Amino acid sequence: MSLFNKFKKGHADKEYYLALDIGTEMVKSLVFKLDKEDKKGVIVGVGRERQKRGNMQSGAISDISGVIEVCNIAIGKAKKMAEIEEISHAVMGVAGELVKGTTTTVHYERANPGDRINLQELKEIIQRVQWKALERIKEQMEWELGRSVDVKLINAAIVDVRIDGYRVANPLNFQGRSLSISVFNAYAPLMHLGAVDMIAEELHLDLIRVAAEPYAVSASVGYEDILDFSGIFIDIGGGTTDIAVVRNGGLEGTKMFALGGRAFTKRLSQSLRVPFEEAEVLKIKYAYGKLPQNVAEQFSKVLLQDSKVWLGGIELSLMEFAEKDLLPSNIYLCGGGSALPEIGSVLVDEEWTKSLPFTKTPQVHFLQPKDVINIIDQTGELDNPQDITPMALANLVVDMSTKEKAISQILHRAMRDVQK
Repeated sequence: MSLFNKFKKGHADKEYYLALDIGTEMVKSLVFKLDKEDKKGVIVGVGRERQKRGNMQSGAISDISGVIEVCNIAIGKAKKMAEIEEISHAVMGVAGELVKGTTTTVHYERANPGDRINLQELKEIIQRVQWKALERIKEQMEWELGRSVDVKLINAAIVDVRIDGYRVANPLNFQGRSLSISVFNAYAPLMHLGAVDMIAEELHLDLIRVAAEPYAVSASVGYEDILDFSGIFIDIGGGTTDIAVVRNGGLEGTKMFALGGRAFTKRLSQSLRVPFEEAEVLKIKYAYGKLPQNVAEQFSKVLLQDSKVWLGGIELSLMEFAEKDLLPSNIYLCGGGSALPEIGSVLVDEEWTKSLPFTKTPQVHFLQPKDVINIIDQTGELDNPQDITPMALANLVVDMSTKEKAISQILHRAMRDVQK
């Protein structure tokens, strides 16, 4: 049974769901229920708990028992707010340098263009896309790590379908000679996913979906014209920065690098000669303008240099996307690290954009919880850019519950075949 059908048959009648975002700095949990009439997810419980040092490393789990302990506390807080005792069905996000996402396109010339495209033909083409994508990801990871590594497909989404150059939502029953299908796939090492599975098992959670977090974020924002929308999404977490590039309504790929808010805290800790935990508190106060001006100016000088190093990671990550086409000019920021003033200032500096082919001078937008589609916050607790990711994970469950298309079912069957 595919993951999609498992959700439809086994979980559609359940009222409450859990979105769990296991970050380097914080664990964030949301309890939500589905409003099937309005096709929305309604947040009824929020729980946050700070990670202990050593639990996470560069967005990946390094101490399973420690993470389980923190997750239990965060989930308990969310359940208490929601006034429920038990919850089992969950969606979890994964991130880290070794989570790879890319879009693969296959162009197929049909022998009989007058015949209508049927399910069997479409399935064969999608399977071809998936096997090609798996080979590409394995080669990329082997080149980066210098050794072979077992990977598993965690996300798949059809981002573009064209028949004789014309874009269609569903190619079934169309006629035509040339059929092009582009599929976004995200992969993670088996070791990484094994840790996620163990955490879910210990927490007594039934995972209805595991998602690459940059994919979830890019899919969570509503656009006026989805087919023409292009943008760069940057999620700055505690240990990593996640990037997703969307062109013409389709997710082209994701990149992640191990530099996030924790690096800025470490810099402040060293410069001020205070403990890490105290530096974290001061950093948050600075980000939200709660320090005296003379102190804020001192902090800015300290953090500006690290922000430029961070910007170098952004440049390197975007270079691969720039090889294919002009880069979108709209940049969307979220995550706790996006609150630092220096992040916005280095991004609007025109000097760094000269080395990359943007369509025009980039414009920086700061995402807020209200920008996440299909999610209603009944608690009033979600008011921070760091809340975007868990809300985006919840949105994926809403999307699963409201969309059932033949092309999606074929894709999930192809996912299952590749994972065997």
